[in-house]
Amino acid sequence: MRPRSCAGAGGGRRTRYSPGVLPEIRTPVPGPRSRDAAARLAAVECPEVTALAEPPIFWQRGAGANVYDADGNRYVDLLAGFGAAALGYAPPELSEALSRQAGTLQHAMGDVYPASVKLELLEELDRILPGDLGRAILSSSGSDAVESALKTSAVATGRSGVLAFEGSYHGLGLGALDTTHREEFRQPFRERLAGRTRFAPFGDLSAARAELERDAGIGAVLVEPIQGRGGLVHPPPGFLAELRELTRRRGVLLIADEVYTGIGRTGHWLACEREQVTPDLVCLGKSLGGGVPVSACAGLPEVMNAWPASRGEALHTSTHLGNPLGCAAALATLRAIRDRDLLERSRSEGERWLAELRAELSGCACVREVRGAGLLIGIEVDSPGRALRAARELLRQGWITLPEGPRANVLALSPPLTIPRELIDAASAAIGKALH
Repeated sequence: MRPRSCAGAGGGRRTRYSPGVLPEIRTPVPGPRSRDAAARLAAVECPEVTALAEPPIFWQRGAGANVYDADGNRYVDLLAGFGAAALGYAPPELSEALSRQAGTLQHAMGDVYPASVKLELLEELDRILPGDLGRAILSSSGSDAVESALKTSAVATGRSGVLAFEGSYHGLGLGALDTTHREEFRQPFRERLAGRTRFAPFGDLSAARAELERDAGIGAVLVEPIQGRGGLVHPPPGFLAELRELTRRRGVLLIADEVYTGIGRTGHWLACEREQVTPDLVCLGKSLGGGVPVSACAGLPEVMNAWPASRGEALHTSTHLGNPLGCAAALATLRAIRDRDLLERSRSEGERWLAELRAELSGCACVREVRGAGLLIGIEVDSPGRALRAARELLRQGWITLPEGPRANVLALSPPLTIPRELIDAASAAIGKALH
């Protein structure tokens, strides 16, 4: 696989760009420089943030599907950095867009004197999103986008209650945290939470209907089309379409949290499109900026127009709303996904990889299920210990993946949409060896 020359992200110098090559491990993993960095980090970072009991590898640079650590080891990132690096690392489109934007305007007053690139991004989102999801609030993180959706729902319906689902993860801001189901995240902050969220079993339409009937104060149903941190769990076929009809009949908004599943990850701009569903509001993040912090809550005009017109003091804003660098990154990412036909590639390569993994793991007694949509695949195994041992063994060989789900027993695979087929095939063999 011969890399081609293009502008990289290395401080303006010319670098070699490649869609990815096989791992190359030169030291024990983690190596001495990563171990030293972990010791230094322990002295300056809040201890809750980065797990240091097992020292992590410290990334130095990336190219395509590869990342390189402080010790010079080369890995293949089968996670695309939590799904964010949709085009891989240092892709030419993103590097060049950021360089151009940084050289002209790195900041603007987003809700007072916006940058032109903010308008361009909003118009591009209007073009690519299904239905009439044409009005948006920009922000920096997926959790921010969920906060925007929850506030919009309250303004539009006059009701603050929300129905979410067991196993859900919608972010850790206090509003979003109230809708996140996992108790380990909620418990330390319970007294600060609004307590306005009811939870139904994921995929259970009857239970959702019962909760809506029980609480007339519910103004929105918040759902992940596929639960990401919940363990890459899929609802039954038809669930989203039936939920759409239920919310419409009840006069309740449907909010789709597509922070993980959106922007090509499942082979569509939105995973909801797999069931021809257009939500009232959609939350986008992660891959929207190709790895640069930017997010959006987009909605139907009749929903977004429930907000009053700004009179110069916006009710919901932030200093970096519509930041030019984030907007430029998002525009470059969206256009590259379109121009490279990465939606179709995600669909076709995802289907092929899913079949390949199922064949590779068919005789593996510890594997409970291999499931996926596009390039979002989960391998459920019989225990958290098994998943963690497999992830550590894969890391030692140069393959980056992580356990997901409340029990941490699902190996998650969400590589760059540009990952070469040769690396997919080699990853399948490595995963099979780690689990057999």
